[in-house]
Amino acid sequence: MTQIRNNWTRDEIAEIYNSPVLELIYRAATVHRQFHEAGEVQVCTLLSVKTGGCPEDCAYCPQAARYHTNVKVHKLMEVGEVLDKAREAKESGSTRFCMGAAWREVRDNKDFDKVLEMVKGVNSMGMEVCCTLGMLSHEQALKLKQAGLYAYNHNLDTSEEFYGEIITTRNYNDRIETLENVRQAKISVCSGGIIGLGENENDRIGMLHTLSTLPEHPESVPVNALVPVEGTPLEDQPKVSVWEMIRMIAPGGSIMPRAIVRVSARRG
Repeated sequence: MTQIRNNWTRDEIAEIYNSPVLELIYRAATVHRQFHEAGEVQVCTLLSVKTGGCPEDCAYCPQAARYHTNVKVHKLMEVGEVLDKAREAKESGSTRFCMGAAWREVRDNKDFDKVLEMVKGVNSMGMEVCCTLGMLSHEQALKLKQAGLYAYNHNLDTSEEFYGEIITTRNYNDRIETLENVRQAKISVCSGGIIGLGENENDRIGMLHTLSTLPEHPESVPVNALVPVEGTPLEDQPKVSVWEMIRMIAPGGSIMPRAIVRVSARRG
């Protein structure tokens, strides 16, 4: 189990995923201790620097302009305001600060220039800087790297087979291409997904298979539990159980042992 593999098969992952829960937890804990400090937890702060008005149709997301939710649209925050929030986060114990913008993709304009200034400012505080801004070109990734970006979050969301049931305004390969652009720019990759979208267990296994067979495993793998939001197509989805979360977290740590599995809830 100390070998880092990028050639996992779906059947191998399914066998781990479906193993008895105590065996699953023991295996994950054993592998975790080989690669990480057992009691170490990183506190991260996520700030939405541009909220709402997104043109995409992600079925889980209240920030999509086409859905009628309680999200209020806000333009991109000013650099100084964001840096104040970063200082507050650091004082509260966060070592990673992530900035998210409800964009389909990054555009080369004044807003992107502002984001680059935000990255520079947070980096100067000695924090890990993370962004999630939508699709990203190789050139844009390089600019973020030069500004001091440490990590870029771009989730697969679900399996390739189920993806079209959740999002139609981009395809799965768009996700993979952005991850490749980030990796080529020598930025840490943060990529995982969401459970509770209506997918089945084969879809969950499929997402783990895609992540674990990338040329390099993501350094961070967020496992999000959907928080259904009124006004979105998935507003009536039942909440996932703790056991469902365990069956995603534990295999992820076993098959991508150097990755940090990050647990959170996803509203959009």
